[in-house]
Amino acid sequence: MNALRRVWEHFEEGFIAFLLAAMTLITFVYVILNNLYTVFYWLGDTFSGNETLLGIGDFILDLAQGMTWSSALTKALFGWLIFFGLAYGVRTAGHIGVDALVKLAPRGVQRIIGVIACLCCLGYAGLIAVGSFDWVSTLLKAGIGAEDLGHYGIKQWHIGMIVPFGYAMVFIRFTEILVRILRNEQTGLGLADEAADALKINEHEEAK
Repeated sequence: MNALRRVWEHFEEGFIAFLLAAMTLITFVYVILNNLYTVFYWLGDTFSGNETLLGIGDFILDLAQGMTWSSALTKALFGWLIFFGLAYGVRTAGHIGVDALVKLAPRGVQRIIGVIACLCCLGYAGLIAVGSFDWVSTLLKAGIGAEDLGHYGIKQWHIGMIVPFGYAMVFIRFTEILVRILRNEQTGLGLADEAADALKINEHEEAK
């Protein structure tokens, strides 16, 4: 079980890195192509209408115009990054915690508040997971193509299916947190503490 868990956690990190890299690469290539062809047109005009340089400019322009899908794909990848990263943020304490007042309470009270907060998060995640599953099921039946990606066989449900999956993973992560709270292994949701992080950074800078 632990081995399977480690494999999944490594997959999470690798998939998030892949989504970030894909978004960056697609945007980079599109921007370069949209600015590079003008350089060759300028060089072609400078060298008395050099046909080779102008031809290269035409080729690059055609490539740029053919990448009308790039914006839609980047937005789809970004959506996947957000909803896939939700559960990863819960696991790694990446979400910001607003619990300054809670930490002033005794440990037992903090634990009770943690259980209540966790149950609220579970309710929200479960509600969104079920609702978004129904939404994706409707899109599946409709078979509507995705914007600027439909002619490549990509449907709207292909992009939208990350929503129920992402919230199902969030539900699982908060279930794990609830179990740890009930076992007295932690008191709260284990979210990020910006104040503590800022103090650590300040202490590190002073130590240099």
